[in-house]
Amino acid sequence: MTMKSDIEIARTANMLPISEIGQRLDIPADALLQYGPHKAKVTYDFIDSLAERPDGKLILVTAITPTPAGEGKTTTTVGLGDGLNRIGKRAAICIREPSLGPCFGMKGGAAGGGYAQVVPMEDINLHFTGDFHAIGIAHNLLSAMIDNHIHWGNGLGIDSRRIAWRRVVDMNDRALRSIVNSLGGVGNGYPRQDGFDITVASEIMAIFCLAENLKDLTERIGNIVVAQTRDRKPIRARDLNAHEAMAVLLKDAFMPNLVQTLENNPAFIHGGPFANIAHGCNSVIATRTALKLADYVVTEAGFGADLGAEKFFDIKCRKAGLRPDAAVIVATVRALKMHGGVAKDDLGAENVAAVTKGCANLARHVQNVKSFGVPTVVAINRFVSDTDAEIEAIRTATDELGTPAIVASHWAHGSAGAKELAEQVVRLADAGASQFHPLYPDDMGLFQKMETIAKQLYRASEVTAPFSVRNQLKKWEAEGYGHFPICMAKTQYSFSTDPKLKNAPDNHVVNVREVRLSAGAEFVVAITGDIMTMPGLPRVPAAENIRLDEEGRIEGLF
Repeated sequence: MTMKSDIEIARTANMLPISEIGQRLDIPADALLQYGPHKAKVTYDFIDSLAERPDGKLILVTAITPTPAGEGKTTTTVGLGDGLNRIGKRAAICIREPSLGPCFGMKGGAAGGGYAQVVPMEDINLHFTGDFHAIGIAHNLLSAMIDNHIHWGNGLGIDSRRIAWRRVVDMNDRALRSIVNSLGGVGNGYPRQDGFDITVASEIMAIFCLAENLKDLTERIGNIVVAQTRDRKPIRARDLNAHEAMAVLLKDAFMPNLVQTLENNPAFIHGGPFANIAHGCNSVIATRTALKLADYVVTEAGFGADLGAEKFFDIKCRKAGLRPDAAVIVATVRALKMHGGVAKDDLGAENVAAVTKGCANLARHVQNVKSFGVPTVVAINRFVSDTDAEIEAIRTATDELGTPAIVASHWAHGSAGAKELAEQVVRLADAGASQFHPLYPDDMGLFQKMETIAKQLYRASEVTAPFSVRNQLKKWEAEGYGHFPICMAKTQYSFSTDPKLKNAPDNHVVNVREVRLSAGAEFVVAITGDIMTMPGLPRVPAAENIRLDEEGRIEGLF
């Protein structure tokens, strides 16, 4: 029997009215701002009314270092949420919104897969409730006000050579990485060098996902440092009187989005910073809301645990006061084979030796997550081509680490395939064994924080940086930003900064070539290797295969 495609499965979903999904979490219908029958935002008044309720258990889903073979982190997050509900637990999931850049670039959609999806899938992968549009417009309003201020006399004395605030667009467009704007004459302003980042790398996106409420959102936006004067005095968004108008643009978007899984279980999808160039977690307001409404909340962090999980722990949990109760590390036989040296075209053949070799990557991620004091389980996301011997090789490796490994088949069987994983997660979370702590203290120096991440988690032998970077970090420390955590911008394909170094490389060098201050988000971005904050499209972008069929339905998105 031929397996249905993800989009075919999503189209046959028996979706319930979103008001019924809300009822499962005791959200009254008048607390839902509906965007059609199957999407809604949860209102601020209702969220505020939850303040005195106790929190449920928080479970993080992360993964091994990604490969073209696939790991299935979002699929596992959805499957685990369904599995928890299947065994009688009141559970919700919290995930990020997909960016249009990857949807039309290399990755395609990001709403789970098989029988572990969130729906309406097409809406979620495209414009959804307009959140990314609002974030991009708010960001670019600030850009426009900077250049407009300079045009009308530059009363703040902004040095146009030292404007740090780039523009954004939610699409992979390498031609916009470096541009010159304001050409065409006196009426168009003063020409200067500029550039675009992808919207998910915007500091507005990071603030959106870390702010506690609208007041905090507005305050953080006001703190954004956009430029300097000639004598290096910082210019902030509030100096331009931009922050309150920007918050107005985000007023509705900042409410968490509620949708459902294929099995009609509640799912919050809100915010979407990348994990290789940003902090890779859904919004704090969505996570906190879910924790007040559900006994178990399953959330994910982007890419491998060295990126997503580290930032979830060291940035999101630190800033929001969250304490995770358990973590799930997703692995596949296919991906471990690739880390073990097998080419993608040869993954179909059994290769126990390659799996065993590739388990070095899994072992490092397990050790890293445990170093944060969080109990951990490995989820083996099973493919039909996996053999029993290959599965046993993973279990042998995890047994040596004292970590259980559970085979999960949620992609093919939905919640039934995640039942055993759900039971193990409940055991871990309910045991109360989590002793969560960040990797480094607030008062550690900024460069020392980078070294701690690189040496302890990436197993680098050295962290290098130009004198200009080191001096900039010292200047920020002197200005009162030294307590900020670090957001590493690094390739997701390796523990190192070289995407070609698979498995578990050590004794490599991490070069921090640039640092950016995110004073509103309250972290410092360290840009390493060849990482770019505006991705490009691949040789054959996914957009070439996305179209409408004769019935007006979308094809090629999944």
